[in-house]
Amino acid sequence: MQKKKFVKEYLEPIVIAILIALFIRTFVVQAFKIPSGSMEPTLLVGDYLLVNKFIYGIRIPYIRTKLFQFKKPQRGDIIVFIYPKDPTKDFIKRVIGTEGEKVQIFRGQIYINDKFMDDPWGHFQTNQQLGYFPMMENYGPVVVPRDALFVLGDNRDNSQDSRFWGYVDLNAVLGKALIIYFSWNSNGQNLFEDVRWSRIGSLIH
Repeated sequence: MQKKKFVKEYLEPIVIAILIALFIRTFVVQAFKIPSGSMEPTLLVGDYLLVNKFIYGIRIPYIRTKLFQFKKPQRGDIIVFIYPKDPTKDFIKRVIGTEGEKVQIFRGQIYINDKFMDDPWGHFQTNQQLGYFPMMENYGPVVVPRDALFVLGDNRDNSQDSRFWGYVDLNAVLGKALIIYFSWNSNGQNLFEDVRWSRIGSLIH
């Protein structure tokens, strides 16, 4: 009797809570930490984000398909996706080109379907030696394949993105970056002093 009571009052609620947490993490929202400076100054190393996982459809784990895909990623969206070169890693970048669009970068400026694209997100190093990746002032033109995306990091001179490894499959998109729920300077010495209080609660654009 005591064993049945223990299972009913303690073990069962724990199991239900775990299942609910797993469901939310898999299908609704997921936490993500910014590990590199590729999205600076929009997102900083040490930013912790919440990612909306259902806005682009419910992704079934281990199956390359989505259910209830209400909308597709649009230009300007910041997305989290499975890195094409290593499925064990998740990347975060900004959508620049969508399926069927012709994308070209000339002298650092972006052209979509041969028309200049206003690019309020791009950030460039003042000193070219600061970048970790080769300069990519010129790229393309290329046409984005069906069910694929062309993505760039906002830190254009310091980002490993579609210019280097190609396109993002729509089915590899995990969700859209939504909000910064915590942020701190991991290189600091004092946790409380190094918290970036002004960034907490900021919506991501």
